Amino acid sequence: MRKKFLAVSLATVMGLGLLTGCGSESAPAESASEPAATEEAASAKEEAPAEEEASAEEEAPAASSANDKLVVGFAQIGQESGWRDGETNDVQWYAAQHTDTIDLVFADAQQKQENQIKAIRNFIDMGVDVIAFPPVVETGWEAVLTEAQEAGIPVILVDRGVDESCADLYATQISSDFIWEGAQAADIVGDLLEGKGNVVELEGTVGASAANERKEGFDNELADKYPDIQIIESQTGDFTRALGKEVMESFLKSHNDIDAVFAHNDDMALGAIEAIKEAGKKPGEDIVIVGCDGVKGAFEAMVAGEMNGTVECNPCLAEQIFDTAAKLKAGETVDKWIVSNDGVFRQEDAEAELPNRTY
Repeated sequence: MRKKFLAVSLATVMGLGLLTGCGSESAPAESASEPAATEEAASAKEEAPAEEEASAEEEAPAASSANDKLVVGFAQIGQESGWRDGETNDVQWYAAQHTDTIDLVFADAQQKQENQIKAIRNFIDMGVDVIAFPPVVETGWEAVLTEAQEAGIPVILVDRGVDESCADLYATQISSDFIWEGAQAADIVGDLLEGKGNVVELEGTVGASAANERKEGFDNELADKYPDIQIIESQTGDFTRALGKEVMESFLKSHNDIDAVFAHNDDMALGAIEAIKEAGKKPGEDIVIVGCDGVKGAFEAMVAGEMNGTVECNPCLAEQIFDTAAKLKAGETVDKWIVSNDGVFRQEDAEAELPNRTY
């Protein structure tokens, strides 16, 4: 049976202001406010339930047979960091530039897995062509991914993965190599500490693949190559600047011999920098600071001498996401893992690279 879908014009994250897109110097007005729509599309959008009030039991109205656009449902995690905002804006900006061929149905899960699951079930009810989402955690997806598979809707995992038990339930994953990222961060720390010292680790969201694999890569690389560097404490900062600062304050109260900090993302690293400065120490000098993501704020901190390095995790994935979705809609086979291109940057690289940071 041919599946039906609800054609919905580009939506925006509630409460998210205008951001700079990955693909341009500035994002169009459509990224920050709902674009003008036809009477039919506007009516359809009004019938679409909000992600907080989603009901999988509601019958999605049939779409016009004349609509041949690629309809993609994207369930974003939320607004945990500048990196996440960059990814959101890139997806929305790209869809806004291709409204003749793409309909984007966007949901903000506000950091909650249950909201992502609600949004995905809404997408299934609408009969979108493809579902894409970055899983907030690795586990707990089997039921909803099975529902998508049974509905004949392929799923793209974006920037994070799920538990191996769900390997047959999604079409592909577009993401960085998080283990590689962690290992690269360990090499920066090991080099700057000349192979000796004490490190504290600010972990990402508990259960998130990015956190699990960055920790695996970092910890294993230190153990294998730098046996005289010890991780003296490790705690989650939930990928947020505020909690990163809070946890770093706790580390500084408990330890007076911290030589370096590895943060699983740059936002936590920037929070740690604030805590270190308030404690009367010089970040980047008294304590080495290394993060992941490669956001603009990290490069500004490196130029200021307050951060020592970051391993890029490129959030500008929109073109890959929509190109892959089009192939899946057409019935083409795609690779199970599509690896994004990332780089490694140290303090000495920051000034030259800063103008290229658009997120």
